[in-house]
Amino acid sequence: MSPHTLLALALLATSVTASAADTPEINRPTGTAQANGAAHTLRQIPEACARLEGQFTGDAAQPYRFSVVRTSPQCQPRSRFVDFDKVQPSAEKGWKLNDVIRVPSAACPSQQAVVSVWRLPVDKKPDLDGQGQSRIYLEDAKKQAAAGKTAQVPMFAAKAEVEGKACR
Repeated sequence: MSPHTLLALALLATSVTASAADTPEINRPTGTAQANGAAHTLRQIPEACARLEGQFTGDAAQPYRFSVVRTSPQCQPRSRFVDFDKVQPSAEKGWKLNDVIRVPSAACPSQQAVVSVWRLPVDKKPDLDGQGQSRIYLEDAKKQAAAGKTAQVPMFAAKAEVEGKACR
């Protein structure tokens, strides 16, 4: 093969790898346009007992407000929601781009909020006992916690950005 062919193949392989990391696990259409001041649910993550909520503000300095809201005080989470800026999720760190949610602004059609949700899966399957059940024994759990060996749980992180031109 010629050097040009090898270079073209290397570039193609790089672009395929980059696009696979940028492809979310969930493929969804653009959401319904939302008015300024109207709080809207972007997505629920039941295993983290969390709901992603957004709101267009109409303020040029901060056009979109985004927050993670706990769904219920009684909910027992099986995963954690962590601060995006602290963990800086990426495919290289084992995170998966889980979802990209796009919501246009009703007041400014040239703008849309884009929320990226990342997920860090845990590969460990629970140990099963002789009856095929996963059990946690209090004394064993206390010993593990004292030793700093708590079980890993899946994690989620999300970040909101605004794309497009601001309206006047």
